[in-house]
Amino acid sequence: MAKITFLGAGSTVFAKNILGDCMLCESLQDSHIALYDIDATRLRESKSMLDTLNRNINQGRATITTHLGLARRKEALKGACYVVNAIQVGGYDPCTITDFEVPKKYGLRQTIADTLGIGGIFRTLRTLPVMLDFARDMEEVCPEAWFLNYTNPMAMLTGGMLQSSSIRTVGLCHSVQVVSETVLRSTGLDRKHPPAEVRQYVAGINHMGWLLKIEHKGKDLYPEIKARAAELLAGWRKGNGKSGDMVRLEMMLRIGYYITESSEHLSEYLPHFIKAAHPELIEEFNIPLDEYPRRCVNQIAGWKKMSKAITANPDLRHERTREYGSRIMDAIETDQPAQIGGNILNRGLIPNLPPLACVEVPCLVDSNGVQGCYVGDLPEPCAAYNRTNINVQMLTIEAVRERRRDRIYQAAMLDPHTAAELTLDEIRNLCDDLIKAHGKWLPKFK
Repeated sequence: MAKITFLGAGSTVFAKNILGDCMLCESLQDSHIALYDIDATRLRESKSMLDTLNRNINQGRATITTHLGLARRKEALKGACYVVNAIQVGGYDPCTITDFEVPKKYGLRQTIADTLGIGGIFRTLRTLPVMLDFARDMEEVCPEAWFLNYTNPMAMLTGGMLQSSSIRTVGLCHSVQVVSETVLRSTGLDRKHPPAEVRQYVAGINHMGWLLKIEHKGKDLYPEIKARAAELLAGWRKGNGKSGDMVRLEMMLRIGYYITESSEHLSEYLPHFIKAAHPELIEEFNIPLDEYPRRCVNQIAGWKKMSKAITANPDLRHERTREYGSRIMDAIETDQPAQIGGNILNRGLIPNLPPLACVEVPCLVDSNGVQGCYVGDLPEPCAAYNRTNINVQMLTIEAVRERRRDRIYQAAMLDPHTAAELTLDEIRNLCDDLIKAHGKWLPKFK
């Protein structure tokens, strides 16, 4: 019987997706599911929901326990085979608000701020220390467990775990599974080339992985996709309607490859689009500034409306999702191989990226665990853009590991968007202001 510990189990909808998927896998149906959170109300809601699912789709075979607060964390982790991480340190209020509002005083605008940029740096500074505490506990009470990280910034947090602990860790995102479907839908080609029939090959880094191949019945679809994208973009940029995917399509035409994560994300990983000196680009490319705070507000309001439908619905059911979590656990338990897109240390898988970078590559999973597949060199423009983001990731990880304030400054100095907008003095002052504003949410830096 496997033990699955879910850290951040108050994320009720996500817990339903991951753990509901597990209940639909024969190899995992008898699991002990240990739910851990620091919010008693959300923990109770998730337990109620999962008890219902366990009864309705799993004949009550799983054992579900709850573990509230720091004092019971080791209890939740003890003997775990798999640990799923879905925490958000500091939440929307106050930390996400701080990540957006303080940079605005310097004229630095963001869209999502959870992966790179000044927001991604500070989200890492407050989250990675907590995750390394998890790692210390796991090294004591479940040293052989697999740590499945779903929390952003994916590359910095997963890379930090792998560089700083002995815990077997893989980072898992949602964008790899749907990248072909997204580009076909964005260009109106999804009916002609049904996504279920399309083969893809993706590699790079999280949220800036490259769709290196996209084929339908052996035919390379890129020429058709690019021709259609160029036609659509020409009209959209002139004001003939707008798409939410314009930045990605524009960069595909400039570089040659489509990127895994959305345009609102990508626009803040680059120095080209969100520019105070060229505000017209925001409208031209339909870039939604302050998008993540809006989503948070809507999600909080939406949860109030839907919570009863999930936590108090006696007829609640579940259909298996595209998430990789249950597939990893099932493959390890049964030794039936599965292929995923996972975030792991490079170690030569992509030779023209740094060896300690956290890369997103095809991985084989079986009873030996998650094993990265050799990719080879990326096309040099793709690798070059990846390296601009990896620079920030590596310095931010080092800032946490060594508690060095200068590394925070340097990570921000090398961030493509921040460096394109602010002077060196402004960057240093902004970092100091954010450290002060976050207060107790951050460790002390020297």
